[in-house]
Amino acid sequence: MQFLWRYIEDLAGKGLNFSVISELMFYVAASLVPMALPLAILLASLMTMGNLGENYELTAMKASGISLPRIVAPLVIISIILAVLAFFFSNYVLPISNKKMTSLLWDITNQKPELQIKEGVFNNGLSDYSIRVGKKDYKTNMLYQIKIYDHTKGKSNTAVYLSDSGYITRTPDKKFLFITMFSGFNYTENVEQQGRNRFNQNTYPFRRDKFQKEIFRIPLDEFGLKRTDPNLFNNSQRMMSLRQLNHFVDSFQREVHYLSLNLYNSIISANIIRYKPNDYRRYRFPKDTAKKDTVKYRNFETAFNQLPVSERNNIINEALSFARDSKTSITNSSLTLDDKQSRLHKYEIEWWRKFTLSAGCLIFFFIGAPLGAIIRKGGLGMPVVISVLFFVLYYIISITGEKFAREGMVTTALGMWLSAIILLPTGIFLTRKAARDSTMLNIDTYVNFWKKLGKMGKRKQITPTNQQ
Repeated sequence: MQFLWRYIEDLAGKGLNFSVISELMFYVAASLVPMALPLAILLASLMTMGNLGENYELTAMKASGISLPRIVAPLVIISIILAVLAFFFSNYVLPISNKKMTSLLWDITNQKPELQIKEGVFNNGLSDYSIRVGKKDYKTNMLYQIKIYDHTKGKSNTAVYLSDSGYITRTPDKKFLFITMFSGFNYTENVEQQGRNRFNQNTYPFRRDKFQKEIFRIPLDEFGLKRTDPNLFNNSQRMMSLRQLNHFVDSFQREVHYLSLNLYNSIISANIIRYKPNDYRRYRFPKDTAKKDTVKYRNFETAFNQLPVSERNNIINEALSFARDSKTSITNSSLTLDDKQSRLHKYEIEWWRKFTLSAGCLIFFFIGAPLGAIIRKGGLGMPVVISVLFFVLYYIISITGEKFAREGMVTTALGMWLSAIILLPTGIFLTRKAARDSTMLNIDTYVNFWKKLGKMGKRKQITPTNQQ
């Protein structure tokens, strides 16, 4: 639904077939698997163990000597299998799905909307025709006071059709449009036979034809959905497998290292140590300090103050000019380096995303299964509420970590694994509590506790009876 609301303006009014919309929704559904699969595992494990606990089946199995780890062992195996399948899905299926979805969405976005004829307005939806309708009968689809400018010859408004009434039909395959007009005139100027009048102005032969019925046949190729080759979007990181991402990450790491090294060398060699000490000999120092062995170790401020005013001004102007050039060079190099690092972070994020999906499936299982065994509530009530709360927390942490990694505030690995690092201790804690039959998170424990407090309060309010 979020996808539909986001692209509703691009999808509406395009005359798309049901097959095209179904194909797009299929690709969108596949792209949402990384978000939906961990939530589904969390909800399924919580409902399963919650139903077993609510129906006292867990109690019966534990009474028979079966421990909780042995009970959930088959579910652990299934979760591991799902995590492995999730990795292969993320590595092989998801890039193809994203590629085809992006390609199809690009084609739909760039497709022209359906031709819609409105009353009293010139419609220029057709590239070679301009159509105006004075009145439209929506019950019979009849058009009245039709005016059509024909631009097929590229000669501006040299051909005009006027008719009293008519209607528009399409072929079943929607490849051609037929405009049938009744009782009208055709006005045409022959621009190829140009002449001049006595005022030296251009004149053209004029022709007027009267018709009782005229039919236009207009091709609608420009309104059809033109499919783009999905391979044109291969350079996007979301359309790559792990092997392709490795190639791009390695290439960008080399480029970043090369640019960083060049920037460092340019700052050190060209900006900080541009002149050697002996280069100051070209300035006229006093004769007693102009020896080769003393110039090398001379204090620059003392030597600068001993120079004439004109030479000091030249040195200052040259230094200012060089500082501005250096600042511009360093700024441009830094922008290029930041752009390369930003692209590198994007590819590294997609590389780690291949693994975080599988890790999220396992972590959510080890949160949902023990939590269901503790709260002992099945159905769609409490499990859905708890699952949504945990998933919202997981989603917020994941988005925050990804943003930090994209902006270079933390390493890419830490940013992508931040949600797993935070939620993994929660899973371990719940698993330990469930294995020890802890009632800390059992709602019935607290309900019974408050009931006991209420009964104790009522007993204190009872007064002894009066004796005669």
